[in-house]
Amino acid sequence: MKPFFFTRIQYTSGNWDTDQRMPSNLLHSLVEYTTIPVDEKEKIVQLSSNEIFKSPFCYLSGHKLVEFSSQERDHFKRYVQNGGFVFVDDCNHDIDGLFAKSFEQEMERTFGPKALQKIPNNHAIYHSFFKFEEGPPTTTFELNGWGDDLVHDYLKAITINGRIGVLYSNKDYGCEWDYDFRNKRFLAVDNTRFGVNIVVYALTA
Repeated sequence: MKPFFFTRIQYTSGNWDTDQRMPSNLLHSLVEYTTIPVDEKEKIVQLSSNEIFKSPFCYLSGHKLVEFSSQERDHFKRYVQNGGFVFVDDCNHDIDGLFAKSFEQEMERTFGPKALQKIPNNHAIYHSFFKFEEGPPTTTFELNGWGDDLVHDYLKAITINGRIGVLYSNKDYGCEWDYDFRNKRFLAVDNTRFGVNIVVYALTA
């Protein structure tokens, strides 16, 4: 089995390079909890590059505008339709913010209206490794006084042939997991556990 590697998508609009400690923190959790072999170095791949098609799992985030070029749109669509998995996280945790509005419009343009739908809170992704009986765990950032200051009790997804191809969060997991993994010992419960579920689902569903 080839080692799992974490791919961050670089896109031409907006700011793609957020939450820079998050990947190593999540990769450390995969090593700690699972038997998945892991390449511990994050890869950064331009969406316009054919390198994206080698990635089992991709992460896309930002605070600003998401507007793909025609080549980026083509690659994103082909990657997802051919069995790829993209976890998309809204760093603004704001359903009315620029990232959320523009990303959702981009998904409509790419996959058609209503492709992006809320997933039920008993979806397999909430049981793929750890059990999250109430759906997506809340982040400390959701009620921090900015963004829309709401707890988003759902995630959205684009499903291809019964499997999630794009998982979309307004919960700001990227910021929640953006800390040195050695500080995890100070947490009563490891908040990266849901990230393990996301990766395990992406690799096994």
